[in-house]
Amino acid sequence: MKKAGGERKELGALGEEKACEYLEGLGHRILQRNWRGGHLEIDIVSSDAKGLHFVEVKSRTAPVSATPEESVTALKQRRIASAARKYLREHGAMDAEVFFDVVSVVFDGFDAEIEFFPQAWLPMYI
Repeated sequence: MKKAGGERKELGALGEEKACEYLEGLGHRILQRNWRGGHLEIDIVSSDAKGLHFVEVKSRTAPVSATPEESVTALKQRRIASAARKYLREHGAMDAEVFFDVVSVVFDGFDAEIEFFPQAWLPMYI
């Protein structure tokens, strides 16, 4: 029998695959998946005509009590912004236009409901 953590990873990987397909359908080019910079991670880095997108993917199985995008807390947003700064420095793209997006994937049997939240937040720098 599989452990819950393994099932969660499989669900997350499937959700990220669906999110990539969806973003490509919108004209995005997937640059990186599960990019890691030390302890920091970005689910998807993509680009389109507007700039670079740092995408957090939240996957759930129906029924859900709260929407997946609601779990992108302020702490999670700060971590993604830190990861994005590191990515931009490492890739010499500090002057790029950047966007922080969320893709929600809710699986119900063989069906997947995908919602895209472009520019889901703006990082605050103090």
